[in-house]
Amino acid sequence: MIPVLILAAGQSSRMRGTDKLMCDVHGVPLLRHQIDMAAGVGPIYVALPADNHPRLVALEGTVVTPLIVPDASEGIGATMRDAVAQLPDCDAFMIILGDLISLANSDLMDVLNAKNAHKDNLIWRGATPDGKPGHPIIFDASLRPAFTNLHGDSGGESLVKPLASQTHLHRFNDNRARHDLDTPEDWSAWQSQLDH
Repeated sequence: MIPVLILAAGQSSRMRGTDKLMCDVHGVPLLRHQIDMAAGVGPIYVALPADNHPRLVALEGTVVTPLIVPDASEGIGATMRDAVAQLPDCDAFMIILGDLISLANSDLMDVLNAKNAHKDNLIWRGATPDGKPGHPIIFDASLRPAFTNLHGDSGGESLVKPLASQTHLHRFNDNRARHDLDTPEDWSAWQSQLDH
């Protein structure tokens, strides 16, 4: 069991006025779908931009802990920096994006199992069949101080790239490690797949 941090503090700017994390997925908001998907991996934390944000509705009835990230507008790097700083003491922690629609609970557990099987690494993450890294990502707790250097909208690339040789990639059989929904067109394409 390790903490799971769901990044849900973005502005959803490419959705042209719609909050993608509150869009309906199988009868619940996408963010709630992600929370339910992560159940059983460990305590769940959700990074949010404000303590009165509408996305808090998706947390109702759960035991999820919201982590407020006032600097979220700076970019995902700031969100990761400030949210990771609020996680409890732990040996490792998992991070997933709030909009990775195709990940399943079994995928998170598979990457967690990969961590336990490949103990010499510092990062363990899901990947595409051809080895493109994606989510979920598990970080060894020894990397927490490095998160204080993250800024802007580049995410954790400045942290993970130098550690490629200490990263274990768990390859999924499709693109779900990187399949996010950023635009209305992405949502329409995903919905049409469900309808066929």
